[in-house]
Amino acid sequence: MKRFIPSPWLSLGIFGGWLLLTRSMSAGQILLGLLVAVVMPLLMAPLRPTPGPLRRPGALVPLILRVGRDVVRSAIDVAVGVARSRRNLPRGGFVVVPLDLRNVHGLAALSMITAVVPGTVWCELAPDCSTLLVHVFDLEDEAAFIAHFKADYELPLKEIFG
Repeated sequence: MKRFIPSPWLSLGIFGGWLLLTRSMSAGQILLGLLVAVVMPLLMAPLRPTPGPLRRPGALVPLILRVGRDVVRSAIDVAVGVARSRRNLPRGGFVVVPLDLRNVHGLAALSMITAVVPGTVWCELAPDCSTLLVHVFDLEDEAAFIAHFKADYELPLKEIFG
């Protein structure tokens, strides 16, 4: 079964998406949706990265909660910064963050975290993965930002992915 449907959840999502987009439950659309749902994951299987081993999956929950907290706090900070921008311009700036994390899955997760937290933008990763350039919307203290970034995001990801 795994040989014909390597990603059952993906196939189910493609099939459901197909039916929603076509807005039809005709036999032809159902068959075509099933065909696409089976063939696309088979064609794309070589492009999928191999899953990385999770060394400490228990550290995922605190990380997710921490990121959620930071998303809410940062959204409020950015909204206040935009509202006050006529009087006090935000002190946006680029920060070079030294990285200890080298695992590709961990770096991918770090890029997603950086993208989802308002006020931060992942700009550039050094070719040797030793540093990361991040733009911060309102940068008060560069050293404090780096310490927060490393302690709250990089360290847990390093524990999870190694």
